[in-house]
Amino acid sequence: MNKLKNSVVLILLAFQFFAVQAQNDWNYVFEGKKVKEFEKLGGDATYKIEGRDLYGTVVLGSSNTFLATKEKYGDFVLEYEVFMDSDMNSGVQIRSLSNADYRDGRVHGYQVEIDPSARGYTGGIYDEARRLWLYPLSRNEKARKAFQFAKWNTFHVEAIGNEINTWVNGVHCSRLVDDLTASGFVAFQVHGTKNKELEGKKVIWKDAKIVTKNLQNYTWERDPDVAEISYLHNTLTEWEKNLGWQLLWDGKTSKGWRGAKLDHFPESGWDMKNGELSVQATDGGESTGPGDIITEKQYGNFELVLEFKLSEGANSGLKYFVDPGLNKGKGSAIGCEFQLLDDKVHPDAKMGVAGNRTLGGLYDLITPENLSVEGRNKTFKGVDQWNQLRVVSINGHVEHWLNNEKVVEYDRFSQMFRSLVAFSKYKDWEKFGQWRQGHILLQDHGNAVSFKNIKIREL
Repeated sequence: MNKLKNSVVLILLAFQFFAVQAQNDWNYVFEGKKVKEFEKLGGDATYKIEGRDLYGTVVLGSSNTFLATKEKYGDFVLEYEVFMDSDMNSGVQIRSLSNADYRDGRVHGYQVEIDPSARGYTGGIYDEARRLWLYPLSRNEKARKAFQFAKWNTFHVEAIGNEINTWVNGVHCSRLVDDLTASGFVAFQVHGTKNKELEGKKVIWKDAKIVTKNLQNYTWERDPDVAEISYLHNTLTEWEKNLGWQLLWDGKTSKGWRGAKLDHFPESGWDMKNGELSVQATDGGESTGPGDIITEKQYGNFELVLEFKLSEGANSGLKYFVDPGLNKGKGSAIGCEFQLLDDKVHPDAKMGVAGNRTLGGLYDLITPENLSVEGRNKTFKGVDQWNQLRVVSINGHVEHWLNNEKVVEYDRFSQMFRSLVAFSKYKDWEKFGQWRQGHILLQDHGNAVSFKNIKIREL
């Protein structure tokens, strides 16, 4: 009996020890500190620390303001609570920087979004002053309702290796893989505004704490339904491999590709450097330079993702369900096209019908619009910047996504689709877009365009 009692005592002491040890791993961000022990960067918003709480107050006409830790963090788990009683945007910067040689010291880096607006992107990941949205919650509908307005909301953030995961009120929101910045400060943002109604409004953070050791004890279980979004350079993650993703371009050679009207890859005009596949500028004509390139393999049900970069005024396209045998003369091979275009400069944006030749659209058939966030424009990060496209095709249902927001959706076997084709440039091609499968095509339209991170999985 004494042995049993001794065993119970030892177990209780062990639990107590590990509980104390776990508590000691955490460091509270604000407790016992003053604002002057942090760096205030950017605008003129004001901050006040009371115990473990931070109060940020909006100043009318100010730009974005950040209260940043002087310490930089690489791998960590961060937790905090947030209270907001206005629809003002805010966020917490992680692995962020402020360097004199980057936009005069402007704060830039990953931001865990606080978005109380109807858009509902709280817990998404925004790349402040750099690449903009990396993980918008348009890719995770369930998480868009996790944030509660005018109530305390709990955040759990894990930044370990090249993965960043976020939870809001226990709901898994973002699952990002990116390796651009490995460490940086943590900063608490008060968003700039010119709206007088927001003057004096507050963002309150409480019980912010961070842990940098024994991280395996503080990580949470991933929700298998939350999609991973990766920006790794021509590299597949284990998550992607397990789901059947494959690199459609290996980042180095022409393996798996050929000219649309050739039995080999074009001998010139398409460059492969630094993991980027680029078509050179020629005369701006359709396939008058090196010509389109297509996959050797054909695809029916698939999900395809790639990043593209347009030069100013550029025109190009990503085509699918391509039949290269239909047009052996001048011009591009025939297939459904995700239009790639500098809408501001290229004249094709004003042609067609009601914008159905603009960026992200189903060329000459369906005009793109933001179907993920009502009332918002489609998201384009600009020319000479990397943007991401995604095409999903399942049993006739097709979606176009631009920077992870849906912009086109249609059924290629529907009467509506056939009617659109009947009044388009494709009307003379029998059963256009309704073939069981086809090649994937990258278009030469005489302008400089680059592609990378081209990957696909068959569904």
